[in-house]
This record gives sequence, structure tokens and C-alpha cells, in this order.
Amino acid sequence: MRGLLSILLLSLAVGGAQGGAQAPSGAWEQALAEFAGRLAADVEEDGLGGITAGVVVGRDLVWAQGFGWADRDRRIPAGVGTIYRVGSISKSFTAVALLQLQERGYLDVDDVVKGVLPELGGLGEPPVGAAPITFRHLATHTAGLIREPELEGAAEGPLEFWEDKILASISATSFHGAPGEAYRYSNIGFGVLGYSLGRATGTPFMELVDAMLFQPLGMGSSGFVVTPAMAEHLATGYVRLRDGSVDSEAPYQEHVGRGYKVPNGGIYSTVGDLARFVSGMTGTSSAPVLGPEGRRLARISQTPEGDTPYSFGFSISRREGEPDLVGHGGSVAGYTAHMVFEPDSGIGVILLRNYGGGETNLGRAARELAWRLVGIRSGY
Repeated sequence: MRGLLSILLLSLAVGGAQGGAQAPSGAWEQALAEFAGRLAADVEEDGLGGITAGVVVGRDLVWAQGFGWADRDRRIPAGVGTIYRVGSISKSFTAVALLQLQERGYLDVDDVVKGVLPELGGLGEPPVGAAPITFRHLATHTAGLIREPELEGAAEGPLEFWEDKILASISATSFHGAPGEAYRYSNIGFGVLGYSLGRATGTPFMELVDAMLFQPLGMGSSGFVVTPAMAEHLATGYVRLRDGSVDSEAPYQEHVGRGYKVPNGGIYSTVGDLARFVSGMTGTSSAPVLGPEGRRLARISQTPEGDTPYSFGFSISRREGEPDLVGHGGSVAGYTAHMVFEPDSGIGVILLRNYGGGETNLGRAARELAWRLVGIRSGY
């Protein structure tokens, strides 16, 4: 476990500028030590791959550590700079890009999506009297669409043809309910959203996210495409099969393509880069990604009262007596991830893993640590 000096040096080296992070208290260090010890034990028990964990405060990554293996065969340990697929955390980036485009006057979140994507008229028969699908509906899982398109091979195929898969999937996508009626998680909904943002701006979606988020925030180890430089630090993904054997081939194949699944699950990143994204969302970054209104919208549930709380690309975690946490999880072949933060304090926790289920429940662990650290910081 790193000591106080190492934690402060890491904040300078990875976080860059100083932005309100205070020197850790004894309770803070104890919380991180206990957390690190639990992760180390869990990863050893799993005996499969590794986890990289990070804590961000304001604009600083104040603690980060790797546990286990980024590549078990080549004996490469998981480290702070290890790159992972982050799965559905990609949805947060897609929705934030939408809010950015609203701020810049390209569209309104309540615009009807068919206005820029007339092909959306090819969806299955909507419920009688249903309102048209808006950008808000897609970004908040309230469009009423089914989770996956009923198209064979929709989630397979080269990355360069992902947009073709989106268009082919529309006619194979039906309604689960009326738009605005309820929260219904939909991967294809976010796929359509990302493609539509490209249509609205005339800029391909992946280029749009790179220009509006990755580059301004300095997320140099993040992207949708694994470059040769990124490949040197990419964790090998592992899947434990039912017979107990370990498969790394299926996760490897998805690096070159996963069909339509780009806006909803295509991003690669590190704990340091995701810390930069969190700081952008809390307004503490030197390059904030949204204005005050956009950040407000991102932390307020957009689903019907009493339904699963979800804002624009972020799940909202609630516990009595604690502040709401905003974040997202991710799970794809060979990789799982979780990112969560408390907007007012700027405290966030990031967990990236190169295998599926294990001893650590990433979402629960990230939330518990975040609430604990927020409580500690509020006391000094």
C-alpha cells in the first residue's frame, strides 16, 4: 500500500494541476488501505486477471493502484497506466456529447430524432398514441425500445462498418413501451443516439467524441480504436468458461469490431483518463466539458418518479442519509468497469477489471468507498 508521500506524488504526476485536493487524513488513508487490501485479496482469490483502481478529488487523481495481472501469460502486472475496455461507461460520454451539442446550439434534447435520422421511421410499430422519440428519450433509456435489436450478427463485424449495423438494426428494433413511459435499458437506443449525433453535426461520431471530450480533457490513452501506442498498455481480457477453463480469444476478437456497439460500449480508457472525465463533470477541470446547466442536468434523474433513477447517461445511486452518487458500470467480453462520483465534493472512484464477475462487486465497492470518503472529507 502506498504511503502518504506516494499518494501526493501520484496526484502531481497523473492529475497535473492542483485543484482543491487536500492532504489525506488518517481516516482517509485507513479507508484506502482497507480498500486496497480487500481488492488485493479478491483478485488473488479470483486467480484470473487484474484490477486497476483510482480515486479522484477535484482535478487530481489522488490515489491509484493495480492488482493482479494485465496479462497473466506474459506476467505483466496491472498498473496505473493499464488500458481497459470500459463497456457501458461509454454511454456517459455519448450523453455528455449530446448535452454539449445542446449548449453549442446544434440541437435541443427535446428535438425529435427522426428530424435528423428519418430512417428511424422504420422502427417496429409504436404503441397507439405514442409520442415521437426525442434525444432526451434515447439518452435516458426512456425511448421505450427493446434492449437489443433482433438482427442476427448485430453485435458482430468490423469497427469501420458499425454505422451500417446501426441502420440495419433499426428495422429489427421494436418497442417495449411508449416513449417517456418508463425506464427501459436499451443498448440499441444509445447506438442510435450516437449515430444521430454524427448526423446532426456532419461529423462522424467517434471523431466528435474525440474532438469534444478526449482531446480537451487530455485523455491521451482513451479512444474507440486501439492504436499501436495503446496496444502496448492494453490489458488482455479473460472469460472463465463453465468448465473452468479461461478464454482470451473472444475478448481479443472484439478489439477489431463489435457490430453496432460503439456509442454504447466501445471506449477504451485508463483510471487516469476517466479521472479527467470526472473532473470535467464536476466542473473542477481546467477544461470543463459542460456549463453549469449541463452539469445540473447530468445529476438529476430524468425517469418517471418512482422508477429507476437515471439522468443523461448516468445512473444515480441513492442511500438514506448520503448524497446522491452519479456514475455508470460497464461489462463486455473480458472486461468489467465502474465509475462513480459525488458532484459537490468532486470525489470519485474508478475500478477497471480485465475479467467478468469475481469476488469484488465493482459497483458496490465503488459506491461504498465513495460514500465513505465523502463522509471523511466532510469532517475536515
